[in-house]
Amino acid sequence: MALKIPNRKNLSESMVLTGVALAAVYWLLESLFYFFSTPGADFLQRLSGTDSYDSWTRIFVLCLFAIFGSHVQYTMNKRRESDAQLQASETKYRTIIESMEEGYFEVDLQGTLTFANGSLGRMTGQPAGKLVGMNHRDFARKKSADRLVHAFNQIFLTGDAQQISDYELIRPDETEVILELSASLIRDKKKEPTGFRVVGRDVSERLRVEKEKRRLEAQLQQAQKMEAVGTLASGIAHDFNNIMMGILGNASLMLARIEPDHPHHSKLKNIEKYIQSGSELTKQLLGFARGGKYNVKSTALRDLVTLSAQMFGRTKKEIRIHTTHLKDTWPVEVDRGQIEQVLLNLFVNAWQAMPGGGDLHLLSEDVELDETYDMPYKVEPGRYVKLSVVDTGVGMDQATQERIFEPFFTTKEMGRGTGLGLASAYGIIKNHGGHVNVYSEKGQGTTFNIYLPASDKTVEKEAPQSRELRRGNETILLVDDEDITVEVGEEILVELGYKVFTARNGVEALSVYKANASDIDMIILDMIMPDMGGGKTYDELKKIDPDIKVLLSSGYSISGEASEILERGCNDFIQKPFNMKQLSEKMRRILDAA
Repeated sequence: MALKIPNRKNLSESMVLTGVALAAVYWLLESLFYFFSTPGADFLQRLSGTDSYDSWTRIFVLCLFAIFGSHVQYTMNKRRESDAQLQASETKYRTIIESMEEGYFEVDLQGTLTFANGSLGRMTGQPAGKLVGMNHRDFARKKSADRLVHAFNQIFLTGDAQQISDYELIRPDETEVILELSASLIRDKKKEPTGFRVVGRDVSERLRVEKEKRRLEAQLQQAQKMEAVGTLASGIAHDFNNIMMGILGNASLMLARIEPDHPHHSKLKNIEKYIQSGSELTKQLLGFARGGKYNVKSTALRDLVTLSAQMFGRTKKEIRIHTTHLKDTWPVEVDRGQIEQVLLNLFVNAWQAMPGGGDLHLLSEDVELDETYDMPYKVEPGRYVKLSVVDTGVGMDQATQERIFEPFFTTKEMGRGTGLGLASAYGIIKNHGGHVNVYSEKGQGTTFNIYLPASDKTVEKEAPQSRELRRGNETILLVDDEDITVEVGEEILVELGYKVFTARNGVEALSVYKANASDIDMIILDMIMPDMGGGKTYDELKKIDPDIKVLLSSGYSISGEASEILERGCNDFIQKPFNMKQLSEKMRRILDAA
């Protein structure tokens, strides 16, 4: 049977009575001593004291015992109050610790948990009670645990608290929680170190938000770079195309005036070819510039991809190109030349990723996308044609994939790449209202997925190109602010048989047309001019003659302002630089229309 310990309160309250009882026992024992030591003495006398001194002595002793009992009672009561206050303080402390959102735990000098609050349990995904007795290494990544041990060592040596950032907890479900820790030293009553206390704040959501912010900022920076490059490219293309217009125009004139067997005929044809190559360069620059489309037609993507693959395959025979999964998809409205440029860039990228040869798979399908489709940007809902270009090359790491479409970014050595190819492809697809993404793994190849909006229009067949110049005898008003374009353009038109008026700006064009409206059959109108641009000039000309025929010309592309002018009734568009044959085809198409 267990020993029953008296109640502390009852014990302390009886201390005064205990003191009195001890005094009474002393008095009685002394009286008995005197009684038996002096036979024949009167008992009552011995009980009260043999004399007055003895009586006062006994009274004094009695008071001493009473005072002793009172002091003991007071001391016990104070201790009881202190214990109660300590218990209340401990309860309050535990309540505060348990109510904290932060995780809190205490470890001994070996790193074993001696206490953990509920918040730490929720963070680790384990009951707080289960954590006690575990080592802190049991629920943290090794790198984080090592950093905390290092902090403990610093705290032990210096006594100063330490801060630890990016402390990674691992939950049983393998999910990760990131904490910011504050650790300090625990000492005993002798001021000796006994362990460490740690407070941890969950910063996982904050870090996620910061990461998302950095991602969005990076996207914005990339968009700004694309916009800056696009603006620069547009300006360069416009000026460059005007210069090439002069060269190509003069070459075309010389070709028209000499016989095919002339010794310079082949050289002039080469000049035309080189100018066309230069024109393709400007098209590539405008690929990622706003409004990079030129001649948009409803096209069967399979035919376009198959033809491009065949042309590329003839030059890179070490690459096996598979087109069996190209389906007869919905039509797409595209600039064939620009999409061919995209395909060429992707084919070249795949070839460079397979230095020892490999397989290139081309796949297409019709898809319908909505807002929930997994894209790193907003997708306009609707019907799309998806084209996948899949290689078996070396693949890319995640860091490379994140920058692959940046202008001037390249992983190739100096002199083997400009970093414009994939940036151009990205811009071209974006300018067509489409999307492009990439998936790759090191050693597992790369997949580029292109999404182009589907069209309801019937596929336009490529019209056969005439070998002969198409001439005329009508009167043409040529409007352009570039001297070189006016000079060579006027000479070309005269060579084709036309009568020509010229104007160097929109204001002059209106004046010339008002004076000769009955004689002028068509206007060739430059889009970009000072003071009054092509758009404003066209609107004013339409006010004079709603049926006027206008061929819009520009060193920029057909997208943007040019498209808007065409939508207002302008008859057609011709891209600078153009040769005599291209101009003659466009003019006769307009003039011969009913």
